[in-house]
Amino acid sequence: MRNIKIIIEYEGTNYFGWQKQPKGPTIQETIENALENITGEKIFLSGSGRTDSGVHARGQIASFNTESKIKAAKLQMGLNSILPRDITIIDAQDVDKDFHAQFSAKSKLYTYNILNRTHPSALLRKRSWYVPQQLDIDQMKKAAEFLVGEHDFKAFAQSGAEVKTTIRTVLSVGIEQADKDILEFNIEATGFLKRMVRLAVGTLVQVGKGRITPLDFSEILDSGEKTKFVYAAPAHGLYLEEVRY
Repeated sequence: MRNIKIIIEYEGTNYFGWQKQPKGPTIQETIENALENITGEKIFLSGSGRTDSGVHARGQIASFNTESKIKAAKLQMGLNSILPRDITIIDAQDVDKDFHAQFSAKSKLYTYNILNRTHPSALLRKRSWYVPQQLDIDQMKKAAEFLVGEHDFKAFAQSGAEVKTTIRTVLSVGIEQADKDILEFNIEATGFLKRMVRLAVGTLVQVGKGRITPLDFSEILDSGEKTKFVYAAPAHGLYLEEVRY
């Protein structure tokens, strides 16, 4: 039995997220079906974590066991020949039998793209959040710094989500002008809550618009309360950038 790790890039627009579910197509199910087509085996794909409907990935990691003798590079080529064009396998390799895409991960890096200009984009409408109001980036940077470290992120967690704890550790954050019109938010953490990044970004934009101050942002985080300024940014601006092991 072999253990194979794959790195996946996808545009999540046409999918109901990563995890297989009955209500529509998912990334996991689409790749599992392609693997079954190639290997003749029923494959279970373990992902590094779930991404929501509409979320994209540049570096999602998954692993699976197979008895197939097809070389990893050939599997990669085969998958890319039959997968939809919005899913690409950018690497495939044999790994130790104890490697697990989710449980072996040390941290994950997400990015969120905001299109900040007066007019929308036909090309980026499903790959960034269009915010026409001018944003105060310096104030957003000050607020974002409060996210670093170990905190209870209850205020930035999906309500009703069943988790053992809402405490998470953020290793780093950054906000930078990726180009003239794109504002990029980066966050690395040892683990994330459902919608945590989107809720944090949406609330940071309230800072950028001048509706709340960086100190207000800090108080929201510390209180764990979802005030009227805690807003979830749209899924289509979010990317799973990298998983680190």
